[in-house]
Amino acid sequence: MSTIKAQERKTFKKSAVKELRIKGHVPGIIYGYKTDNKAVSLDSVELLKVLRDDGRNAIIQLDVEGKKHSVMVNDMQMDTMKNEILHADFLVVNMDSDVEVAVPLHLTGDAQGVKDGGVLQQSLHEVMVSAKPSEIPQQIEADISELAVNDTLTVADLKTEGKYTISTEQDQVIASILPPRVEEEIDSGEEQEPGEPENEEGREEGTKAE
Repeated sequence: MSTIKAQERKTFKKSAVKELRIKGHVPGIIYGYKTDNKAVSLDSVELLKVLRDDGRNAIIQLDVEGKKHSVMVNDMQMDTMKNEILHADFLVVNMDSDVEVAVPLHLTGDAQGVKDGGVLQQSLHEVMVSAKPSEIPQQIEADISELAVNDTLTVADLKTEGKYTISTEQDQVIASILPPRVEEEIDSGEEQEPGEPENEEGREEGTKAE
């Protein structure tokens, strides 16, 4: 579990928040299990590093001026252009109780159907998982190597090895192999069928001028 130091925020003016971001800090709030809501700020680079290394559902030990809280990032506002976190909500969790979170799915293997010319389509990119905070997986692998053309892989096919329960409906389709596309070749030189035009008005040859 990674530890990040944070400071309590007592000024909430836009100018103060802007100054925090300029200095490389993320404004945020902590709340949840046996904790009163508290505005905080922490180093942006440290938070990004933890989320990159440990995953979006990482348990973080947030040290707020000496008082430590076990938290998860419950919500986050991003500036995608600058890859910066604008604000983060930290949920204090009870390490002995289950929480429900979304966990990314990672497809593994080379599908036989793709080798045969089919097209892989992934319909589901994450599943809901219930587990104690320390048992939440960073991702769940879905093996597609045995999928043939017209086959599908559902949530029920996932092999769970950790101490967690998938709560997403079992019949949800994760991935499927679509048949190869058959493109009809059009002969641009094909002759038109004989017959009169539908509208001959204005087509008379040799129209006389008055």
